[in-house]
Formats: sequence, C-alpha cells, structure tokens
Amino acid sequence: MSMTQHAEPAVTTPPAPGPKETDGRTAQRPLVLRLLARPEVGVFLGAVAVYVFFLVAAPPVREASSMANVLYQSSTIGIMALPVALLMIGGEFDLSAGVAVITSALTASMLAYQLSMNVWAGVIIALLVSLGVGFFNGWMVVKTGLPSFLVTLGTFLILQGVNLAVTKLVTGNVATDDISDMDGFDGARKVFASTFEIGGVNVKITVVYWLVFAAIATWVLLRTKYGNWVFSVGGNKESARAVGVPVTFTKISLFMLVGFGAWFIGMHNLFSFNTVQSGEGVGQELIYISAAVIGGCLLTGGAGSAIGPVFGAFMFGMVQQGIVYAGWNPDWFKAFLGVMLLGAVLINLWVSRTATRR
Repeated sequence: MSMTQHAEPAVTTPPAPGPKETDGRTAQRPLVLRLLARPEVGVFLGAVAVYVFFLVAAPPVREASSMANVLYQSSTIGIMALPVALLMIGGEFDLSAGVAVITSALTASMLAYQLSMNVWAGVIIALLVSLGVGFFNGWMVVKTGLPSFLVTLGTFLILQGVNLAVTKLVTGNVATDDISDMDGFDGARKVFASTFEIGGVNVKITVVYWLVFAAIATWVLLRTKYGNWVFSVGGNKESARAVGVPVTFTKISLFMLVGFGAWFIGMHNLFSFNTVQSGEGVGQELIYISAAVIGGCLLTGGAGSAIGPVFGAFMFGMVQQGIVYAGWNPDWFKAFLGVMLLGAVLINLWVSRTATRR
C-alpha cells in the first residue's frame, strides 16, 4: 500500500501593515475646507459682502421695508435664473430668455383685450406660446446640432422684431392697452402679483414663489432621476446616451422649463403694471445667465446647483436697490454694478482656490 504524501501548504504570515501614507491625496480634508470648496458657499460669502457694504453705505437698507424691496427685485431675477441655471447645467444657453418674458406678456394682454376674452384665457394661451418657444429652441438644438448660442440668438432677434411689429400693428402703439378692468384680472393679479404683510412690512408674492421654486429645483437636481439626466447630458451627452439617458427629451424639456419661467415672470409684469412695453426685456438674458454663473454653474455644463443662483440673484437685487437707497448718481449704475459683481466673483474664486489648495 502506497502512501501519498501531500505537501502541506506553506503558511505565510501576512506582512505587517506599514504606516499609513498621507500624501495629501487620500487624506481627509477638514469639513470647513470641503464646505468652502462648494461654489454655493463662495457666492454666499460674496452676497454677504455686498449686503454688509450697503448696510454701511446706505442706512435705509437697514429698514425692513427696504429689504422687502431688495428681495422683490431679487425674486424677479431669481425666478428666471433658476431654469436658466438648470439649462446651463445641461450644457446649453438661452439668449432669448429676456425677450421671451415680454413675448409672453404681450400675447396674454393683446389676445385678452382684442378678443374681449377673460384674461385667464390669455394667460393659458401665453403659457402654450412660451412652452412652444422653448420646444422650438430645444428641438432646433437637438436636431440640427447647432450651438444653442446661435439658435437662441436667432430666436432672440425673431421675438424682438415680432414683439415690436405685432404690437404696433395691432394696437397702433408700442405698448398694449390697459386690461385692469377686464374679467378675471383681479384673480390673476392675486396669483401673479399680490402682496401680503409680515410684521407690518409688505412683501411681494414673487419672493415666496422664488424660494419655493428654488427648493423644488434643488430636490429635482439632487433626489430624482431627472436630475441625474441633467448633469449627465451637460457633462457628456454621448456618454449619457450610451448609458440610456434620454438626451433629446432632457434637452428639450430644459428649454421648455425656461419657457415656463418666462411665462411666469411675463404674467407677473403684466398684472403688476396692467400694460406691457414691447421693447422691454432686451439685456435681461445676460442678467439671468450672470446670476447662474456667479452662483457656480459652469459655462461648460455638467456642474452647478439651484441654491447658488439664488444668492447670485440676491447680489443683483442688492446692488440695484442699494444704489438707489445710497442716493448715488444713477449714471454710474452700470459701472458700479460691474465692479461689485466682479469683486464678488473674485471673492468666490479666491475662496474656492484657497479651499481646494490646502
């Protein structure tokens, strides 16, 4: 009987773990530095700096009623800056956003007045028109492959010309007729342009809409599948398409979201002033885009948030109203606005670089 000997497996003792290497790449960074690296924190500090500046330079800013005006001014910018920011995260621009606001208001006003309809009918038709403009922009960008800068620049010029020409053709003037005595006006005004009181201070309803929309946009971006799609198509749309992201739907829906924002602000303007000037809105698109960029949305897409543009819009509102309360010469408004915004951006950049360098 033969005996087969099996070699016993060699028992090796695992090497004793050496000291952990902390070369700076794997080391845990302090919580403060990680927070400072967030773009929202940088623009928040910039907004605080602007606020403190005017708090010292313009004593009327310290009053609650003045802050209510600042928040109102900020909200009219911020409501549009939110969808513009989402579109930028998705990798696209919309240069027609400012003029589209006036197009929406003109549509609702002229249809309701000329056809003697309830103003709510004009409001609904204006919503469809605004969503249609957004769909057209998105469809053109997706189907043609042209840069959204060129497509929406064309839309901007078209809408600007149509606004002026159609208004003069229909009303014989550059402004629409007053619709304040028409059916449904009071109800629509309560929805889009009402005011409520808090502690003896009148606050515009747009401030509430602004904050609610920002909360919804933040939840959508961070907690939903659609939010992942927005970041994906903005980062690399071909890679996103390869993993099943509906790129066409996402892009077009983002442009339509800008259309919804234009409709909402257009209705606010209409029911606040009862009439609309056809030449307004030009240049506002740069304000919306600037608020989004200052808020941390990259021009290249794929990165950003909904909270950052909230602070970016607040900075614009603070500067616009702060100059008035300071009693400074309004001729310097644009120059001062540019200096303040450039300073805020530099603060944001310095904070971010300092936080990521250490």
